Amino acid sequence: MMTVFRVILLIGLVGCAIATAIVRKPMQAVIIYSAFSVVLAVIWITLEAPDLAVTEAAVGAGVTGILLYLTLRQPHRPGRGPQGENAGGGGRAWQILTAPSAAGCGVRWT
Repeated sequence: MMTVFRVILLIGLVGCAIATAIVRKPMQAVIIYSAFSVVLAVIWITLEAPDLAVTEAAVGAGVTGILLYLTLRQPHRPGRGPQGENAGGGGRAWQILTAPSAAGCGVRWT
């Protein structure tokens, strides 16, 4: 019975990964990515690794999902990017996600 459950989880995990890559709308990709993280957290629980499960749920579905969602909700401001185009609105989220590694390299975000 447990083997069937693990196979279903594996199929769900692969399905979420493929769906995230082929979906056309960014908001749908964020939602599917969050589902991917939840399925992966359940897989970690079945493998008896609760510390990894909690970390995956908190970081994968929680923090990263919220940052991506908030980035996509930003209003488009024409003329803010290079050559007058919108740069995509992901600059601030990228700075937040890369700040620890950038600080170690001596980079300062302004």
